[in-house]
Amino acid sequence: MERIADRVILVWGYKRVLLAILAGAFGVLALPPIGFFAAMFVSFTLLVWLIDGAAAAPDSGIIGRLWPSFVTGWLFGFGYFVAGLWWLGHALMIDAEEFAWALPLAIFGLPAVLAIFYGLATALARILWSDGVGRIAALAASFGLLEWARSVLFTGFPWNAIGYGMTPVPVMMQSAHIIGIMGITALSVFVFAAPALLGTKQGAKTGISLALLLLAAHVGYGGYVLYGAPKPVAATTDKSPVIRLVQPMIDQSAKMDNDADRAAIFEKHLKLSAEAPKDGGRKPDIIVWPETAIPFILTDNQDALTRIADTLDDNQVLLAGAVRAEDMGPGNPPRYYNSIYVIDGRGQIIAASDKVHLVPFGEYMPFESLLSEFGIQNIVEMPGGFSAAATRQLLTLPSGLKLYPLVCYEIIFPGEMTGDIGSALAILNITNDAWFGATPGPYQHFQQARVRAVETGLPLIRDGNSGISALVSPRGEIIAGLSLNETGFIDATLDSFASPTHLPLSRETYFWLIETLLLAIAMASRFGFVFKRN
Repeated sequence: MERIADRVILVWGYKRVLLAILAGAFGVLALPPIGFFAAMFVSFTLLVWLIDGAAAAPDSGIIGRLWPSFVTGWLFGFGYFVAGLWWLGHALMIDAEEFAWALPLAIFGLPAVLAIFYGLATALARILWSDGVGRIAALAASFGLLEWARSVLFTGFPWNAIGYGMTPVPVMMQSAHIIGIMGITALSVFVFAAPALLGTKQGAKTGISLALLLLAAHVGYGGYVLYGAPKPVAATTDKSPVIRLVQPMIDQSAKMDNDADRAAIFEKHLKLSAEAPKDGGRKPDIIVWPETAIPFILTDNQDALTRIADTLDDNQVLLAGAVRAEDMGPGNPPRYYNSIYVIDGRGQIIAASDKVHLVPFGEYMPFESLLSEFGIQNIVEMPGGFSAAATRQLLTLPSGLKLYPLVCYEIIFPGEMTGDIGSALAILNITNDAWFGATPGPYQHFQQARVRAVETGLPLIRDGNSGISALVSPRGEIIAGLSLNETGFIDATLDSFASPTHLPLSRETYFWLIETLLLAIAMASRFGFVFKRN
């Protein structure tokens, strides 16, 4: 191990560049659909050794001394994000004639920007770098801080935060209920980087022991919650609502064609909604359609509402993704919202909720007046793009069931779980991942949705055009679901369990306490290193 560490520390030139990129890319094996979490141990062990060797000239200024570490982290991040987000290019190929030119920006440009956060993390860690366990704590604290920053700055994009590599299965998700995915991220970096201590021997016994203790606590707590803790009594009874998830598997390019295609899409949703339950089960009480399932402005089409009323029984309710138009008065263009409608058995829209957190360059155009001069436009063909709702509205069904609505990638943001979520009985997430085909994207999206269920302690109702559609328990377990790119529907009853535990402090507070502790360890070690006390 020491020989390998020495070779990595001393590697230089193009070999160093290539090794840093490959180290980051290898860590993606820990993410869905593979979920081999041990890959992160290799990635972060190599990263620590590469930072050990990121030396600058002795007479360099502060920026010059940190620059080699920044470049190392940036290369690591570039490899990680290219390997983890290459599938974003698939959305551009839906209308290749219009957007193929932007393919390099999606595959390499966005990762290059996101990698800056990892470059800053390694540069910040280098300030407190020392021999032994202190540098592992510094790296963990820095990654925790910069991953948090990635989730909030410039509208945020916390996709594939490092902590998701430590949550491949429900038994490894339960810690998220206490410390959140950001807390898991900070501690995960410490655990993943700990093997690097074996290569330099300094602090190896302490660091490895602490990492093993953290990993054991993480898995052990998950095992206790799933298999050892007293189970709350399920709320399922003969009167519990049956939920039908409709997964129509509509080809994304078809949604952009003519009126006949749109009518056929609408009828396919109605047909799947009207089919008899399988195995003689009860008829569904709640039917869910995916994001923008209704391919026209519903309020302008009374015939469509009539068709919905003819399909639904009087006591059934439909939750459907649709584009909502808002008239802004004479001389002004309408505003469009990516919305969820609640429609009762008489074809009446009784509630609606609009998307709050829009996708930049997909649903709205940042700096639109400037970029439009260069011919850059939204991927979604909507005049002026979508508008964001000012606040999120809970959906209250006729039965009294309150749902916390999240459209598409809103569910990847832990910070979106605010406001009235305490009064909700479940999370509703509708999406359309058909944009990304049979790539890792939909699997990664689904995993993050499951972790949100664990964090909040709420069950999840998730419906996607092409999948993955599922009912998920508050512990991240799949109750029932449909696979990616499967056409059909699934009927199931959602058990309503209480949260696994309630703590006096918020997940955000625990995260900052973790950051403070890691920073204290790093500073104490650095102080000893500077004064030859290590």
